[in-house]
Amino acid sequence: MRYLHTMVRVSNLDDSLDFYCNKLGLKEVRRIDNEKGRFTLVFLSAPSDEERAMKDQAPLVELTYNWDPEDYKGGRNFGHLAYRVDNIYHTCQRLMDKGVTINRPPRDGHMAFVRSPDGISIELLQEGGSLPPAEPWASMPNTGSW
Repeated sequence: MRYLHTMVRVSNLDDSLDFYCNKLGLKEVRRIDNEKGRFTLVFLSAPSDEERAMKDQAPLVELTYNWDPEDYKGGRNFGHLAYRVDNIYHTCQRLMDKGVTINRPPRDGHMAFVRSPDGISIELLQEGGSLPPAEPWASMPNTGSW
C-alpha cells in the first residue's frame, strides 16, 4: 500500500491557492477541470516532494473546488485519505473478512471507499490501472456514504 493524497474541499479556489501556494509554499503539480462533473481538482506538493509527486502522483494535497456552491459546515470540507493497493479485490475482501464495510465497492476494478471507525473516508485505488470487473464486486451496491 502507498499513501497518495488527502482531499480537502475548498469554497474559493483562488483564495485557497493563494494560501497553499503563495503563503504556505506548496507547488501546483496537476490540475483537472471536469465540466460534466462541475468541479476542479488541483494537486499540490511540498517543494521537496515535487519531483516524486510528478513521477508517482504522491504525496499530495488535493484541493477539490465544486463549481456549484456548497455548505461545508461540520468538517465536510475534509474529503478523504487515498492509498494505492496492489489488488483492490483482495484488499476489499481482506477488509470485509475483518468486519469492515465496503461503502463504495470496486465495481470498476479501480476504486473503492471504506470508512474508519471515526467516519474518515479512505479511498483505495488499484495500482497500474483497473482490473477487469469481477463478482461479487461488479453487482455490489453502495452502502452508506463515503
